[in-house]
Amino acid sequence: MTYADDAAVRVENLTKSFGDLVAVDNVSLEAPTGKVLGLLGPNGAGKTTLVRIVTTLLEPDSGNAWINGIDVIKDPQRARMSFGLAGQYPAVDENLTGFENLEMVGRLYRLSRKDARNRAKELLERFDLSDAGDRVAKNYSGGMRRRLDLAASIVSNAPVLLLDEPTTGLDPRTRISLWEHIRELVDGGVTLLLTTQYLEEADELADRIVVIDHGRTIAEGTSTELKAQIGGDVLQMQFHDLETLKSAVTALSGVGAASPHVNESEFTMAIPTSDGVDDLMATVRLMDSHGIKPDDLHIRRPSLDDVFLTLTGEPAEDSEPAEAIEQGAVRR
Repeated sequence: MTYADDAAVRVENLTKSFGDLVAVDNVSLEAPTGKVLGLLGPNGAGKTTLVRIVTTLLEPDSGNAWINGIDVIKDPQRARMSFGLAGQYPAVDENLTGFENLEMVGRLYRLSRKDARNRAKELLERFDLSDAGDRVAKNYSGGMRRRLDLAASIVSNAPVLLLDEPTTGLDPRTRISLWEHIRELVDGGVTLLLTTQYLEEADELADRIVVIDHGRTIAEGTSTELKAQIGGDVLQMQFHDLETLKSAVTALSGVGAASPHVNESEFTMAIPTSDGVDDLMATVRLMDSHGIKPDDLHIRRPSLDDVFLTLTGEPAEDSEPAEAIEQGAVRR
């Protein structure tokens, strides 16, 4: 892999195991300054382990990582001043107000009391939390806690931000709102390493995407390049029973850009397609000529499972139990 000179985050051949479980397996990647690198994968793919190594929370077994040119393994204390981190779960003190949470973070970054208070007020306003600044965080909604956590991650104005599945569990409206805040940060020059389970999220935010599974990189490229690998859109079909599904598989054997993904237990079939409308019309004609009637037929955008089914032949699945992470050596 050839690295850019302006990479704000750079990882070379990182490997981390927990006993017999290899959570990160020889991964290399980079995030150029001012850009968004999306790290895409299912639960258990190794995303969080990689983020914990890059943010100095875990020691790797081998490999190297740098943030803004600082070696995070050899010089972790200096590296920590170069990034902000928002993990999978909002790291807020529920017994403090929103304002007190941000002020506390500012003081931990050694801002003066005056500067910490001013920064807290500024961020509450920026993230639409001013009206809730005097309320204790335990009374915040999930979306409000996420916004507060994101605000806390940029108190220090660090040039690099790492977000580990920041929108997991949020409703669609709140997710879109958080995307807008993230775009504002990137427009302001922040470099972002974003881990996510959602292809749509990576599509919306990332300049480039790395797909990992079972700790290994299985694909990388722009959103357009990845979509090209899985044929663009997907024809999704639902049938009443297994016999009808099998008849449809036979009848539609020549349709689409790749082999269909069949789920016999749920009586469904998904066909990757690069010519959505034409393939949809051909599908309707073929099923009609064979007397096959689906319960549902529509075109949809590719999902994460479509990516993994195409790249690995298997659906995405868990491979990195949370308890294995917690048993790892945490850097103090």
